[in-house]
Parts: sequence; C-alpha cells; structure tokens
Amino acid sequence: MKRKLLGELLLERGIIREEDLEEALRFQKETGGLLGEILVLRGLVHPMELYEVLAEQGNLLYAGRDLEELLQSIDRTLLERFDPQDLLRFAFFPRRLNQGALEILTPFPENPHRDRWLEENFPKTAIHMALITPYELDWLLHFFFKERFLKEATAGLFFRAPEESAARVLVPWQWGVLSGILFALLFGVFLAPQTTLKVLFALVNLAFFAQVLFKLLVGLAGSSRESLAISKEELESLDPRKLPVYTVLLPLHREPPEVIEQLTSAIRALDYPQEKLDILFLIEEDDPETLRACKAAHPPYNVRFILIPRGFPKTKPRACNFGLAFARGEYLTIYDAEDIPEKDQLKKAVLAFRKLPKEYVCLQAALNFYNATQNLLTRLFTLEYSFWFDYLLPGLSRLRLPIPLGGTSNHFRVEALRKLGGWDPFNVTEDADLGMRAHYRGYRVGILPSTTFEEATSHLKNWIRQRSRWLKGYLQTFLVHNRRPLHVLKTSGFRGWLTLQLFIGGTPLGYAASVVLWGVFFAWLFSRGKLLEPYFSGPILCIGAMNLFVGNFLGVYFSMFAVFRRNLDHLLPFALLNPLYWALAGIAAWKGIGQLLSRPFFWEKTVHGMFRRKGP
Repeated sequence: MKRKLLGELLLERGIIREEDLEEALRFQKETGGLLGEILVLRGLVHPMELYEVLAEQGNLLYAGRDLEELLQSIDRTLLERFDPQDLLRFAFFPRRLNQGALEILTPFPENPHRDRWLEENFPKTAIHMALITPYELDWLLHFFFKERFLKEATAGLFFRAPEESAARVLVPWQWGVLSGILFALLFGVFLAPQTTLKVLFALVNLAFFAQVLFKLLVGLAGSSRESLAISKEELESLDPRKLPVYTVLLPLHREPPEVIEQLTSAIRALDYPQEKLDILFLIEEDDPETLRACKAAHPPYNVRFILIPRGFPKTKPRACNFGLAFARGEYLTIYDAEDIPEKDQLKKAVLAFRKLPKEYVCLQAALNFYNATQNLLTRLFTLEYSFWFDYLLPGLSRLRLPIPLGGTSNHFRVEALRKLGGWDPFNVTEDADLGMRAHYRGYRVGILPSTTFEEATSHLKNWIRQRSRWLKGYLQTFLVHNRRPLHVLKTSGFRGWLTLQLFIGGTPLGYAASVVLWGVFFAWLFSRGKLLEPYFSGPILCIGAMNLFVGNFLGVYFSMFAVFRRNLDHLLPFALLNPLYWALAGIAAWKGIGQLLSRPFFWEKTVHGMFRRKGP
C-alpha cells in the first residue's frame, strides 16, 4: 500500500488549508527544508499535531502526548550506558530494553548516522522507535541529565585545563611574586621613601605611555581597508538548500518585556532560512519573570527555552556552556538581549568561514549603538566602540595578534568551540579570555564585515557597573594567561606576549594609572608644587605631566578618527571630552581591581531597555 504524503494527511485531518500547503511546498522547493518544519515555523501546524500525523504516516507511535506517563516509562538504569552528548548528537533518547529490543524516542525517524551508531554500540539488537517532538527531547535530556550538563558547564574547563581557568585568581607562584612586590614596596617606602616613590612614579608613567602607544600603532594598522570583503553578489548567490544549521545562543536574565519583544522581532528579521536556525533562549531557573515574558512574546517555533539550573558562579559564560551542550548547528553565535544584528550577518559568517582556512575558528562582528545620541555618555561610548571595533580589533587581526572577543556577535565553528572547552564560567569577560585562549592554542580569530547594534548604557551608575566588570575580567584574563608566559611566547611569539601585557593587562591598569597621574597633577597644580616638592623634583613632575597630556591627546585623537568609518561626523566635537571619559573609566578600573580581590566571580548585571523606557 502506497504511503500517503504528509501534506495529504494534514489536509485530510483539516489541520491546514490547501493554499497553505501549496505555499509551503513552494517554499520547500526554494530552501530544501522539511515540509513539517516549514509548516510549524509558519505557525500553521502545532508540533504535537505534526508528530501525531508523522507517526500515522510512518506506522509509529507518538509518545509525547502524556509527559508524566512518558517519564514513568523511562528505564533509568539504561541511561547509565549512554553519554548525553551522543544523545544530543544523534537526536534520540533511550526508553527501555524490552525483550531484547531497544526502544528509543526520536523526532527524526530517518537518521542513518544514528542507526549506524546504534548498530555499532548495540549489535544484534532490534531497535523499536517512537516519535517525540524536538522540544520533548530537550525536556527529557534536561530532566535526566541536567546535573551532568551543569557540572560540565561549570567545572569542565577547570578539570581539563586548570591552568586556563580563572577559578583561582592567583596561582601560588603569582601570590609569591605579588607578595614580594608589596613587601619590597613597603620596605622601600620605609627606608628610602623618595627614591621608592620616584621609581614607582616612573614605572607608572612608562606603563601608561606604552599601552597608549601600542593602541595607537594597532589602530593605525586597522585603519587600512578591510582584508575580508563579502560582496552583495556573493550573498545573493548563496543556495538556501546548502546553508548549514546555525545555532544562536541568547543568554537572558531579568530582561524587561520590551527588550524580549525587540529580541523576538530581531530574530524574525534575520535573513536566514528559519528552519535552519537553532535559537536557544538561555533562562535561569530562578528567573520566572523572564520566562513568562519570553512566552508572552510568542517567538517562532525554532526557539527553544533552555532553563539553566541554579549554581555557582551565576554568570553568562556558565549559561552559554550549558546551552552549548544543546546546540545543533554547525556554526554558532551569541547575541545579547538588546542586540539588533544586520539581517545578513549569519550569511556573511557562512561565506567568511568558507573562504578562510580551518584555523579560523571564530569571527568577530563589529558592535555599535542605536542610541548613540541619547546623551553625553552614549556619545562618548559610541566613539570608544567605533575605535575599538573598527580600528583596534581589525588592527590586531592584520598584525596576526591575539584578539579579545567582544561580548556578543562572536561566530564560531561549533566543533572547534567544544574542543576549546567553551567559555570560562569564572571569568567575567569570558569572551576576551576565549579569544586569547584560542590564539594561544594555535587558532585564529577573524573580523567579520558586519555590525550588530545594541543599546549603549546611558546611566552613569549602570555604566560604571558594566565597565568595572569588563576591566575586572581583563585582569582575570591577564593573570590566567600569564601563568604560563613561556607557553604564550612559544605559541604566539614576542608580539603575542606583548599584546597580553599591553592590551589585556594594559587596558585596566592604564585606566587606573590615569587616575594616579591626574591626582599627582592636580596636587602639584593646586599646591604650586609645594606638596610634592619633598618627593619629586620639577623635571620628574614635568615628565609625568607631559606623559599625561600626550596620553590624553592620543585618546582624543583615537576618538576623532573613530568617526570617519561610520560617518559619525556629528560626534566629532565630543571627542574633545575623551579625558573626562577616561577619568570615569579610571574610577571603574579601581572598582574592578577592588572586586578582583573581594568578589572575583561576581557578575554585575547591566540593565537593558533604558533607552525605550520612560523614566529612570
């Protein structure tokens, strides 16, 4: 008897209309997607209805109607014979061994890779199959294996490569060196205070100037034309049927409903076949408000809700590691809740990965702001981001130096990301750390010619919270990768080692030093030199003042030429206020240093949605 087609069965049951089926079939011909997925994603068929019809078509049983009964039917002792990563990779769940036959649950009855794996691991065993939806498969995996996923997400990197984990702020030899420096400093202040302060002041000046000069040289290198170009013709020539599945991780925590609504709109607007988008909303278990807001926004059916179990540390990278276990795509990216990526960004990433050698495991898209002109703080923030993502990071790439990733719009080869161990959940700038770790393991990070627009923090208190976390994370990354300086020299050369010192360590320490330099300058200015005369001679103070002014002049210069690539000429006058912005960053740097010692893993939440909200 000839098996009826899926469309025929859906029509017979009155689930869809004939015109809906015709439209879906036309779309299937263009994209090569599965008809059932297309109908579900267009909201024409509920997943449960689809799988009941698929079960009838294949003469199978649909087992997801009663979840309580389904749970009771699972043989928990059988689960000990399976690695949950294999269950995710081959998209099935073992139910029980019944009279020598293995019963499995799967959303995909026709899967030759799974069938071969089962034949190799369960030879001479009959396989009986029942259907469940992909959402029910996720639910089963989460229910039975969440503790294993959580353990891997939290401690996986630490157990496999403890030297690369920020779970320890300082290793013993670093504690020894730091203690020795502090002891020598106190000893010097006690015996020879003038000489000690002069030496210390000279070192602060040298470090401050070196990191500013380094950024100037890197920024100039990044001012040349982009090396990776993707044309409109290349984008238009992409065959939707040959596009890979793309996973999008969206870590969410305490997000207001308007941000969730904007996020849902941004997802729908992506120019990528929706049936090949694997979108994961990562929501903390103790955040029911965000879960309710996500459900109320009615996201498309390619969105899966992954609940992150309670645990320590409660950080974005831990959530991303947990979500990585459920990722089904060949490629993966991360967006923040308020992000609006350019519509063709995923297609550009696919083309870029196909053009570049396999050693490129990650591409960083540029970040910029859609509320640049909201107030003075957002204008200065925009100038900084424009220089950072349009000049500094491209400069690092052009010079083949390690690139600290931005917090969003990083695009990965999933296989390589898993080999790298994912993100460090104890590092509060897990993105920067991962970029450095990838480089020191012999991989490369490229720059993707695309932009994601997000909300610039517009309230000073919120900005200080965000910036202090970033700078604390840069110090964590600086300390972690300096545990093995010879390894860094071997894998990245002297220039890569210098990048770690001057770019990763130099950024927070340079901001902190600027506060010291300004303090010395104003003390000299208001006391007419008398307050500092016993400790510093005139020439030394002049060198410090010159260094401070040259550094701030270069900061203004950075901000001024940052406007040209994006035609932000209206922001040019605000570049003159860059010293004020650096002073704020210096305050945040000292807060970050304090938290590194007192609360190293504390994740200060950045409040989103202020731009769209009325009132404070």
